[in-house]
Amino acid sequence: MSWITVDDYRHPGGWTAADPSARARQYCESLEGGGILFFPAIPFEFPESDRAFLLSQKQSGFRHHKNVSYRPKSNLLRGASNDDPEDTKRLTELMRNYSNQVTRFIDQFLSPYAGQWAIDYASFRPLEEQGRDLPVHKRNDLAHVDAFPSRPTNGGRILRVFTNINPTVNRVWEVTEPFSVIAPKFANDAGLDRFAKDANSPLRPLRRGIAPLVRAVGLPDRSPYDRFMLRFHDWLKENNEFQTSWTKQRLEFPPFSTWLVYTDTVPHAVLSGRFALEQTYIVPVNAMVVPQKSPLKVLESMCGTSLSN
Repeated sequence: MSWITVDDYRHPGGWTAADPSARARQYCESLEGGGILFFPAIPFEFPESDRAFLLSQKQSGFRHHKNVSYRPKSNLLRGASNDDPEDTKRLTELMRNYSNQVTRFIDQFLSPYAGQWAIDYASFRPLEEQGRDLPVHKRNDLAHVDAFPSRPTNGGRILRVFTNINPTVNRVWEVTEPFSVIAPKFANDAGLDRFAKDANSPLRPLRRGIAPLVRAVGLPDRSPYDRFMLRFHDWLKENNEFQTSWTKQRLEFPPFSTWLVYTDTVPHAVLSGRFALEQTYIVPVNAMVVPQKSPLKVLESMCGTSLSN
């Protein structure tokens, strides 16, 4: 894992690099290889009044939810208390503005991806991560790579932008070596061969044929890649050797910092912290600067077959 502090792009003003296009491409390559891009200050518009509002929200309204989620495509908020309609309206507007601002920033900063990514959910994470009582597969403090049960990517990569809005406390992560290193070590034990055989099943053309119907009724259309990544997410959290013996690095993200990472590539755990914002994008492999480093291509090179639909 490489931690890269970005010092040639800041808000306001944008790029200070002599060649922004070449620099943006370098940053994309670093991300794709398992790097984390770190901004000491928020690199997009985020009003102090919005931060103060988020910090003032009653925590009791969030206790039954892992996060507050915002769905930009439908302008829907989930996971927040509905006790005060005006607060809910304000929170929805705030999350919409946050999502829009991050998206403008990403389009400029990671310009090789512009117009090719798909926007996914944004979230507000108000609860203290340390000591949360969650089922094993939902625990954030166990190292894992991300996969979404309800939103398969078919090989697209999960790019996430995080901001710590806590005014006094760092958000603490642990990370380890990237997917290209851990997959050859653990993927076969997690059942990659089984998913590769499924990909070559005579029934696969039939599954492809009914995929539009599956999507039409609102069910997730999971490729062999998506099914394996969901399994790998759970397997890593369950695996005692990986959790206790694999070398990990502690990272602390201070108040008002922002960081970008492909969370399907960088195994990570959130050890402590509260009050974070996050926006997710799905970036297709054909938009990659170095597509061979994507989890999809790493797995396909291991098993010798296509895992996407």
